Amino acid sequence: MAFASNRRAYGICDITGFRYRLKDMKKTWDGLLVGPDQWSPKHPQLERKPSPADPQALKNARPDPNADGNDLTAYPLLYTNVGDGKLGTILQTFAVSCTVGAVEVTTS
Repeated sequence: MAFASNRRAYGICDITGFRYRLKDMKKTWDGLLVGPDQWSPKHPQLERKPSPADPQALKNARPDPNADGNDLTAYPLLYTNVGDGKLGTILQTFAVSCTVGAVEVTTS
């Protein structure tokens, strides 16, 4: 298909509505056909930055058995009720209490 390209080929600016020669018009990054005075390049902040690759997890990771929790390489537990309580202190005073009010079931 042939398009007009001579000196009488005009186009209308999508922003201002002014008439420009078609050979002078430019297409913006978002698809608008504009005159040379309305054209501006795409702003760098609109470009996507490449996202860095996610770090990979270790397979079968385990804590150091010789760590005492004071070397700040692991998050120490505050309380433990397993073993000697090496990473924290053994919780001695712990109680649970629960009460339920009166329940009445009626049938109709």
